[in-house]
Amino acid sequence: MIIERFLQWVSDAPKSKRAEAAHALARSYLHSALAPEERDGVEAAMTVLLDDNSTDVRAALADALADSDKAPHHIILSLAGDQSRIAAIVVERSPVLLDSELVDMIATRELAIQIAIARRPVVTRAVSAALSEVAPAAVCVEVLCNSGARLARFSLDRIIDRHADDPHLRDTLLSRQDLPADIRQILLNRFVCNLKDLVVARNWLSNDRADHVTNDARQRALISIALGSPETDLASLVKALSASGELNSGLLIRAVASGNTAFFIEALASLADVPRDRVQALVMSGRNSGIRAIMDKAGLPDKTHPVFTAAIGVMRDAEHEPGPRNDYRRATHLIDAIVSQYGSKPDRDLDQILALLRRVATDARRDAARGYVSQVMQAA
Repeated sequence: MIIERFLQWVSDAPKSKRAEAAHALARSYLHSALAPEERDGVEAAMTVLLDDNSTDVRAALADALADSDKAPHHIILSLAGDQSRIAAIVVERSPVLLDSELVDMIATRELAIQIAIARRPVVTRAVSAALSEVAPAAVCVEVLCNSGARLARFSLDRIIDRHADDPHLRDTLLSRQDLPADIRQILLNRFVCNLKDLVVARNWLSNDRADHVTNDARQRALISIALGSPETDLASLVKALSASGELNSGLLIRAVASGNTAFFIEALASLADVPRDRVQALVMSGRNSGIRAIMDKAGLPDKTHPVFTAAIGVMRDAEHEPGPRNDYRRATHLIDAIVSQYGSKPDRDLDQILALLRRVATDARRDAARGYVSQVMQAA
């Protein structure tokens, strides 16, 4: 009798009252102790409300049912097919929607619905994969910002393939603490290529000068990526650099000059096709003949060998130096020691290496000085 009266009343009630009643009816279905016949009647009444001509009524129904796993599936699915304003409510929140239903919506519905799906409390790998394949950059950003989204590596790769040139998405990716080092390398290369194209197109630099500047900046950034990455990520980073042709002696010189022994060992092991543990043991033991043999096998030019062996020796000795050293001293000690060994040798074969080392020394001093000043100012 109550449902019959409700249905009679609802046909003539103003829309604001109908919306309140729809919300209350849905809440009673979810939270009241109803007899089976009463529950069927309430469900039938909510089903009728799906045809109400007021979006406010249907939105109130969606809001009341959206968070519950007890909501009738046919009502939720009908609301998910409604206008974007109403559909987004249940699409973003309802646990009763199936992955297959969400994937269909991703392929057929508008941007607002895709964003709502990307914001769900839990986005499964299957749904993330669908979004990564078809969604625009703005939706992918929502997925990347959602701590409840589960992203398989292939989905992350697909997002990068499609949208790595989007500045907002790129910044969102780079802000993630869990972003693999090889992904950072891919993003870096895309950014550097775009930057070079921009400065050449606007005649800010010649093509050759832009190549030199951007390649130098790329190598500096790669070393920063390697320094900031856990050792477990270094193998994939080295593999990616090898595949792109960037794993060369210049990059390795920067690595050892920056004190990045772990990256140097991983790269040397990869280039020489020698187990990492064996390379690490040789580096830590200081057996220069063994290190040179590995460098020969890795294809590193003979003229670079003295730089690497000197750097390894300086790093090993530094570990045993007594007394504390501040950040500025740590950042410049290694490269100063290397440069001092070759600075007075008039060997033309070493000119390029010396020039590279001095550029690295300049960068290291400037970066360390900025950090030192910042620490002093914060302590003041």
